[in-house]
Amino acid sequence: MKRTVLTLCAAEGLTLIGVFAFPALVPSFRAAWSLSNTDAGWIAGIYFAGYAVAVPALTSLTDRIDAKRVFMAGAAICTIAALGFALFAQGLWTAMLFRFLGGVGLAGVYMPGLKALVDRVSGSGQARAMSYYTASFSMGTMLSFAVVGEAARWLNWQGAFALSAAASAAGLALAATLPPSTPHPATIATGALLDFRPVLRNRAAMGYILGYTCHMWELFSFRAWVVAFLVFAQGRDGAAVHWSPTTVATVCSLVAMLASLGGADLALRFDRRRLCAGAMLASGGAALLLGFTAALPYWAAAVAAVLYTGLVQIDSAALTTGAMLEADPARRGSTVALHSLLGFASAFFGPLALGAVLDSVGGGKSVLSWGLAFAGMGVVGLLGPLALKRA
Repeated sequence: MKRTVLTLCAAEGLTLIGVFAFPALVPSFRAAWSLSNTDAGWIAGIYFAGYAVAVPALTSLTDRIDAKRVFMAGAAICTIAALGFALFAQGLWTAMLFRFLGGVGLAGVYMPGLKALVDRVSGSGQARAMSYYTASFSMGTMLSFAVVGEAARWLNWQGAFALSAAASAAGLALAATLPPSTPHPATIATGALLDFRPVLRNRAAMGYILGYTCHMWELFSFRAWVVAFLVFAQGRDGAAVHWSPTTVATVCSLVAMLASLGGADLALRFDRRRLCAGAMLASGGAALLLGFTAALPYWAAAVAAVLYTGLVQIDSAALTTGAMLEADPARRGSTVALHSLLGFASAFFGPLALGAVLDSVGGGKSVLSWGLAFAGMGVVGLLGPLALKRA
């Protein structure tokens, strides 16, 4: 069991290195390609639009075939997308094309990987194993900011994307070592592939799904724009700094992974719904103030970003694990498909909306524009507890 969990977590982490490659280098791309904040929001968000388009079919398919096969196909698409971006991206439209394709690849990796784990790990350790896997998404985020940021500094952005393609290929090779799954016949779904009506009738699971939708708007808006925010705060302060914005973003991702694991463990000990609702209230409230910390010295804005990351990430693994635990065993694939469809559709619109707010209020060149943009992000996060309560 331990080998299976470690293999899937490592394969996921390697494949995810390319996910935040563009957000890690947003300031460079804005200058090189003369992008507006809205343009950058489209490129950052279109990745998750690709995910949302593909995830219903790819994840529902895991109720019928071994999820390992879907994971490997997704990793292969991630490899092609990252390499294509490195070789052919020249501006807004070509960048959006390859980022969209990368999102399709992620749809074949993230939730199908969770289904592959559930099919291979059972018993009392299953919930904890799911938490480790979902928390490993933050490990991939950390590696994305760290590896891409450093590779671009030593090579160029093309070399950074090529390196992320190699990492995805390594994740594919690692997933190939998993033994095949033989699920019990009672857990094999019947009926139409994209029939979500049984999931929609599952009120307990839908509570977590709708809460996750609000959470993803807040989380991915922040992840897509944190580097640009820190670059603005650093430029406004003007003082010499030892930690670059990409380094701070890497630390944020490390804190995110630890917070997600901690939140998942707390959810096993206490009431899961109350824990998630409390975390959403805390992070949403903090987001209302986060953007205004750009008026403070750079180090204070960086610390605020790290602390906010811990708050916004506490409920991440707990929400996904909750949806899986409440799912009908024969509908786990379709349950996480709907979970991901709504969550990552929200992750697409969030960064786009934040970029639009920046462009409409000072173009991201004032503290007020960042304060209002992040506050709007927080308002959506504050809707999460209402979703949990209604369900």
